[in-house]
Amino acid sequence: MQEQPNQINIEISEEIAEGTYANLAIITHSMAEFVIDFVNIMPGTPKSKVKSRIVFTPQHAKRFMKALIDNVEKFEAAQGEIKDLDEVQLPVNFGGPTAQA
Repeated sequence: MQEQPNQINIEISEEIAEGTYANLAIITHSMAEFVIDFVNIMPGTPKSKVKSRIVFTPQHAKRFMKALIDNVEKFEAAQGEIKDLDEVQLPVNFGGPTAQA
């Protein structure tokens, strides 16, 4: 089998392959870049740390957005509509201890 001239060989380390869970993304931008900070917020924990930061050029940010939209559409076609968090009623305490005044 002959390799395509534009084919890229991509490797992934075991550590990166495990992935990092995030339930919050904070997006900021300047004229030159988009910065996405991925955070894992745990219930009942007053402080959270950024687990991963990805920096994109504006062009790559737009390509990423289009690819994500395409993948969400394919997922929903196969699995059904993903409910927006605004539509899902989360308990106020989000699984942590009940607040008291």
